[in-house]
Amino acid sequence: MAEASGRCQLGTVGALCLSVISSVAIVICNKALISTLGFTFATTLTSWHLIVTFCSLHVAQWIHLFENKPFDSRTVIMGFGVLNGISIGLLNLCLGFNSVGFYQMSKLAIIPCTVFLETFFFGKQFSQRIQLSLMTLLVGVGIATVTDLQLNVLGSIVAILAVMTTCVAQIMTNKIQKHFKLSSTQLLYQSCPYQAVTLFIIGPFLDAALTKKNVFAFDYTSYILMFIVLSCMISVSVNFSTFLVIGKTSAVTYQVLGHLKTCLILALGYLVLNDPFSWRNVCGILIALSGMGLYSHACILESQQKAQDNTATSLQVKESGVSDPLLAAENGAAVMLPEDDNNTSELLWDKSAADRHDLKKP
Repeated sequence: MAEASGRCQLGTVGALCLSVISSVAIVICNKALISTLGFTFATTLTSWHLIVTFCSLHVAQWIHLFENKPFDSRTVIMGFGVLNGISIGLLNLCLGFNSVGFYQMSKLAIIPCTVFLETFFFGKQFSQRIQLSLMTLLVGVGIATVTDLQLNVLGSIVAILAVMTTCVAQIMTNKIQKHFKLSSTQLLYQSCPYQAVTLFIIGPFLDAALTKKNVFAFDYTSYILMFIVLSCMISVSVNFSTFLVIGKTSAVTYQVLGHLKTCLILALGYLVLNDPFSWRNVCGILIALSGMGLYSHACILESQQKAQDNTATSLQVKESGVSDPLLAAENGAAVMLPEDDNNTSELLWDKSAADRHDLKKP
């Protein structure tokens, strides 16, 4: 049991590392595309990412690298895929209709919104230690990233819709995997086409509204095409690691990881790309990292407590002489069944706040 637990923890760490590395890599690639080469069609690019991801997974399934698991609830997967696509489009609209500072505040709102939804609808409890660490994290990220806060009615409505759809889509990711016993690869393979079609349809119109340019009339040089292909290849790892992390952890943990990526991107932008930086950014990042450390420590303590409870439960079941835990409970053994975790996802590609601002330029 200890060996299996160790393998599970190692797999979770690997998924987290893959998510961070692939996200930072695609940020650098997209920075070159958007800021340097002027390819500002974010939503359409995301649809291409998903198309390439689906084709890659189809080849992997064809050569038996993983086994597809079809099931009858096609409507669930279709709705899930469309919802994911809409959430990405709304997040891009949120950036288009709001200032960068308000957009960052909207992303920060995803964590408390997810906590509320999981607590209210699924009865999941978050300890005071977890709540304190999340509050510290959000304050730090807010200090590091949020600058101007310009409000408008339309932008606020879009932001609320973007946050809600993102939270629901990310929670659904974990719930569907748990309920239908799907691996992250199987769920991504089955939902990818619906996400891609949704974004491929709305992408050109959304990008035209935000950039005042036509994606089909853009001058595609060989250099730009090279970066587009590279971005699509990296996106396969980004999309896969997103579903993998969500399946192994929780919605809140994935959002914490997303803010870690933001801090790393800001730091790398300063160290490697000479982006403007201030002591406010430094202090914010340090506070955010402290919050992440507290959150990790709290999760480890709660995981150890759950393991002890499960061990005690197993001993009680053995002492009762009943193999079924539910029957053991009826015979007087106090049985604590493990609770499911929920989880979340975000934009399939990301950029620093300065890069996001470029999308708003006509």
